[in-house]
Amino acid sequence: MGSCPTSLRPTLLTLLCPCTEAVTATSPASSEALASSQAQAVDAAAVAARSSGQLPKNFDFAKREQQLYHWWEQSGVFAPDMSAPGPTFTIPMPPPNVTGKLHMGHAMFITLQDVMARYARMAGKKTLWLPGTDHAGIATQNVVEQQLESQGTSRIELGRQAFEQRVWAWKEEYGGFITTQLRRLGASCDWSRERFTLDLGLSEAVAEAFVRLADQGLVYRGAYMVNWSPRLGTAVSDLEVEYSEEPGFLYFFKYPLADSDRGEYLPVATTRPETILGDTAVAVNPADERYKQYVGRHVTVPMSGGRTIPVIADDYVDMEFGTGALKITPGHDPNDYEIGKRVGLDTINIMHKDGSLNAAAGTYAGLDRFDARKRLWSDMEAAGLVIKKENYTTRVPRSQRGGEVVEPLVSEQWFVRMEPLAKPALAAVANGDIKIMPERFERIYNMWLENIKDWCVSRQLWWGHRIPVWYVHSSQEQANA
Repeated sequence: MGSCPTSLRPTLLTLLCPCTEAVTATSPASSEALASSQAQAVDAAAVAARSSGQLPKNFDFAKREQQLYHWWEQSGVFAPDMSAPGPTFTIPMPPPNVTGKLHMGHAMFITLQDVMARYARMAGKKTLWLPGTDHAGIATQNVVEQQLESQGTSRIELGRQAFEQRVWAWKEEYGGFITTQLRRLGASCDWSRERFTLDLGLSEAVAEAFVRLADQGLVYRGAYMVNWSPRLGTAVSDLEVEYSEEPGFLYFFKYPLADSDRGEYLPVATTRPETILGDTAVAVNPADERYKQYVGRHVTVPMSGGRTIPVIADDYVDMEFGTGALKITPGHDPNDYEIGKRVGLDTINIMHKDGSLNAAAGTYAGLDRFDARKRLWSDMEAAGLVIKKENYTTRVPRSQRGGEVVEPLVSEQWFVRMEPLAKPALAAVANGDIKIMPERFERIYNMWLENIKDWCVSRQLWWGHRIPVWYVHSSQEQANA
């Protein structure tokens, strides 16, 4: 305690010494009572502590650390000292989700930033470590929707305005848990400046950034393949999709040659039979001798009512996987979507946004995607189109937030062009303006930015920032479509 200012020593001693009962409050809710009791008892506690000489055998960190931190925060020691002789030093905290709870990732970055902030203060810099939380659009809306479901209602029944009010109420009641945990870690950030990503000023900044990107030609609207979460009813980014190895099946079936009267067919395998209804081609490798004779001919899509599609040759096809003949479904597979764009195939969407099949699925319209899988396979068995079904471990894409299986489908969304933004970021590391430590992560950084795709920034959520774009429709029916 040699470096502690004389005027603060009694208060610090009061917090550390167990010889007085004047300081017992341990929760944020009792902060005012705690400060008051400290002020009234500080002199008596200091005298008692010095005279008794009693110290506990073990330091009761659970109680004393909270009292120490409260004293730090109330004393304003985390605020920038504008009289400090050095330059300014600012760190914005990567905002944790308002729905979140502390995990090792938080503990790591909080520790590193805390070290930097405390060092900068001791070095005489005007130091600001700015804290805040993220509104966590998907996660927060998901939590409140589950709450509504348990109460027998939904956000649709409430309407947008009432639903947003419910989410704000939830945030006020439960949203501060993680900041309490950050305080328990001892994070020396300036809580008097705490921000929330849906604060008015930050919302205005988001709208401004969107408009500036649009003015630079970096924002566009288009129909492209996205990750769709049927339960949440929104597109999710690639970073919000987690792949898990799960037991499933590899379904082998016949694709009949449309011009053959001898029962000829191409054997094809898939893990998602329901998407057969959206196929627009069957592809084979041009080097595969087994299928060269079929290129240019047509096959009939099973259970489609007679729709025919071409057999094409493409180097993408892996001759060793399945049968070596690949069904192409541009509307429901990202790799097939790229093939379809390259060779000019039609894109058929067979699915509603809730995961049920639409009119393009014919007699299977209205069925849930997984129910349709079972029904279609059963009908194909009855029609003699099934070869076999094998156990197979599949990589299943699941929503990081909701846990449900994500459906790749083509949807009209807003995107940011990433290549013009990635180039200067790559150059900054290459020319040494930015140094990545440890250096081995530079390769990962480069690989990620060199292969980055345009970023889907729109979400079909009610909780979050609204894109500053308005549409004019000729009728309410058109607006609802």
